[in-house]
Amino acid sequence: MSLQPAHWHPVLPPSVLAQPGLQLDLSGTNPALASVAVDDAEAFGQWIGQRIAAADCQWAIGGYGEHRGLYSMSPLFGDEGPARSVHLGVDCWLPAGTEVYATRDGRVHSTANNARFGDYGPTIILAHETASGPLHSLYGHLAPESLTLTRPGQTVSAGQHIGWLGEPRVNVGWPPHLHFQLIRDMGQYHGDFPGVCAAQDREQWLSRCPDPMPLFHAWCAKLCAPDLRKP
Repeated sequence: MSLQPAHWHPVLPPSVLAQPGLQLDLSGTNPALASVAVDDAEAFGQWIGQRIAAADCQWAIGGYGEHRGLYSMSPLFGDEGPARSVHLGVDCWLPAGTEVYATRDGRVHSTANNARFGDYGPTIILAHETASGPLHSLYGHLAPESLTLTRPGQTVSAGQHIGWLGEPRVNVGWPPHLHFQLIRDMGQYHGDFPGVCAAQDREQWLSRCPDPMPLFHAWCAKLCAPDLRKP
């Protein structure tokens, strides 16, 4: 599926995307993570903030297809089958309260508060029709108040305000961030969808969940922002 940026609205405020952003490496091969308590949202958030500041950036993004050892912190990613470690979406690391917008015209497929430790917390899933067929977008780690802005079946417009980023206490162990994921085939999921897969199933799941990063590069370029920086 080819993503045409002109058909998509930024999921984050222009004031964010116009600022320098760091492509944050949370892979298992990053030695800097070895000393970070990733199961402590405050400590993990401080570490992320330090990386952003050291790169002279204002926010951070990354993670699509990334193999992450940090998921071993929660039984959610291994108790019901093979250990899951490959990230299927993009994470945008920003302060709680940052506004989130619908990325295309569509309807609300489902919402839920996925409250197990390590999960999404409050989540919204939108359904869209594209030239290539049905597509869904998932917005995870939202504030609980976000779920009052939408209801299943509701029509939404591209750029419509659908929520805010949540605090760690409602996002079950994570520092504030948006998990944004595109999904070709929702199957029978409602209010939830795997954001991480087992390494042996990597190609299958990445094919099902296309890379959103080209959209972010295009949005930043349109705002004449610096390209997303690597550490």
